[in-house]
Amino acid sequence: MSDENNRMDPAQLEAFLDEPRHAIAAVLRSSGEAQLSPIWFLYEADRLYFSVLQQSAKYRQLSRDPRITLCIDAGHPDARAVVISGAAELITEESPERSDLEWRIVRRYHKSDEDAHRWEDSIAQQGPGALVVVSPERITSWDYN
Repeated sequence: MSDENNRMDPAQLEAFLDEPRHAIAAVLRSSGEAQLSPIWFLYEADRLYFSVLQQSAKYRQLSRDPRITLCIDAGHPDARAVVISGAAELITEESPERSDLEWRIVRRYHKSDEDAHRWEDSIAQQGPGALVVVSPERITSWDYN
C-alpha cells in the first residue's frame, strides 16, 4: 500500500506518532495465530513503549516470542498510517526510568493528572506490570491525504 510518493518523511512520522493515537499490537500465540489488541503507546528516541500486565496473554506471548507488529492508524477520513515491526523487550524491574515512561504513556491519553492517576491506580490493583520496549526493525508509513 505504501510507495515512495506517499511515505511520510521523518518529521511527518515523528509528528504522527507524537499524537495520542491507539495502536493495534499483533503478537503470536503458540499456535502461530495472531492476537490483536489495542494499546496506548509512547514513541521517542526510535523506540515504541507500552505497558502490559504480567498476567496477560500478551506478556506470556512476548516472553515466548518477542516478535511484534503494530499498526497506528489515523482513522477515517484521515488516510495516514504507520506499521512498525520489530522485537519487544520486557522490563519488569522497577526503576525511575520505567516509572517515568509508564506515567508519560498514561498521561498522554488523559485530560488531567487526576484522571491519569485514577486510571493508573485501577490498573495497579490488577497485578504487576511490565514495560514493553519495541525496537523497530521495519517502519512503513503512508499518507494519502
